[in-house]
Amino acid sequence: MLTQKQIEKIVERIAINHNPEGMYGYKCECCGGTVKERLVEREAFKHRKGFVILENVPVGICDRCGYRYYHSTILRRVEEIAEGKIVPERTESIPVAYLG
Repeated sequence: MLTQKQIEKIVERIAINHNPEGMYGYKCECCGGTVKERLVEREAFKHRKGFVILENVPVGICDRCGYRYYHSTILRRVEEIAEGKIVPERTESIPVAYLG
């Protein structure tokens, strides 16, 4: 489990180049609602090399339809982790089941 200090350090690294004024407060392209920043506890991302879960992620979320918007620094971090350029703090197994 990560300590609060480790979480703060991760959020700080992710937030580099994060500009809330430019990233949030605009109209959602899907429904016209307003995109607002939220700190999401756990967010799963699908990458061509698998899945990456980030914790305590700043995400732009439409207040009407819930569509999610991610800053480019977040998506770059997902890519770096998925491609092995950054070592994750931990790895978790994900259950997989066939529904047929």
